[in-house]
Amino acid sequence: MNGIVQPHPDGPQVLRVPAGEDQFGERRGLGVSTIAFKVTSPDPGGCLVLENTFHEKGGPARHLHYDQDEWFYALEGEFVLEIGPHTFRLAPGDCVLAPRRVPHVWAYIGQGVGRMLIVFMPAGKMEAFFREVTKANAMPPQDPALWRAHGMELVGPPLRLE
Repeated sequence: MNGIVQPHPDGPQVLRVPAGEDQFGERRGLGVSTIAFKVTSPDPGGCLVLENTFHEKGGPARHLHYDQDEWFYALEGEFVLEIGPHTFRLAPGDCVLAPRRVPHVWAYIGQGVGRMLIVFMPAGKMEAFFREVTKANAMPPQDPALWRAHGMELVGPPLRLE
């Protein structure tokens, strides 16, 4: 079953999202990658889990989240992240946490396909942000007002990739 929330008679609802699928059965593009919503929450205090699949090198502009910690877990391929003054290279199985209010930027730098799980805690306005920016099938525009409206601040360009 694709993205079906199945009620459990004795407790909270259970969510199962198959491999390669989106919770809502939708397709969202960011130009160099696609994202799938794996877990969303109707409560902005819940978490948002995305699977980001890259078919080209690249990533978003340097930014910070006012209220979200952002956790990155490499599934496939190689990524580079700058979080504050620190630089990390992630290979499959590696993870790193970007704390709220700390500027960060990241990019897929591998060959072929790259995949990363990204978790926002709490979700805040991140689901709405990704629903908006994927309409253009391009990396999020460097429009400070758009980012600010979703609880973030643009603080620099994307990483330069050679």
